[in-house]
Amino acid sequence: MDAIELLLSRRSIRRYTAESVEKNITIKMIRAGCAAPSAFNQQPWEFIVIQGKNVLNDIARLHPYASMVKYAAGLIVVCANPLKDEKMLGMWPQDCAAATQNILLAAHALGLGAVWIGIYPNKDYVTLFRKICKIPIDIIPFSGISFGVPAVEKPYIDRFDDALVHWNVWRKK
Repeated sequence: MDAIELLLSRRSIRRYTAESVEKNITIKMIRAGCAAPSAFNQQPWEFIVIQGKNVLNDIARLHPYASMVKYAAGLIVVCANPLKDEKMLGMWPQDCAAATQNILLAAHALGLGAVWIGIYPNKDYVTLFRKICKIPIDIIPFSGISFGVPAVEKPYIDRFDDALVHWNVWRKK
């Protein structure tokens, strides 16, 4: 599969088989996250890999949009370390979003299903993940990526809309 096909065919997958995912595959996904662009190459991310069923079940029970996590092989929590932002740019949300997207694409390329679970900026979700993962106060849980062997296959949907593209200047619709 070429890069464009990979990008266009990636879908959010919330249903997984009971199969486990090998550690080296999880590392490949995180390596892809670390390859994301970041402002001034600050790389403000850190990652927590959760594979314990008790913790996954707790997250599924406590986060209203994470019920699929209890069936996942694991969850990667992308965290921001704003202390790495030496230039005080405040770009860590964009940087962590890029890392999250890279992990989602890597999961798809590796034959896995994955879905982005929002954490930041919702204060309740941030507090929840701080507590469950014992995250220090100066680290911000940004997103979760639930992953596993997909139990469903979703078809490609072309979401391109020419009306959303403006050439040179904004045009009225």
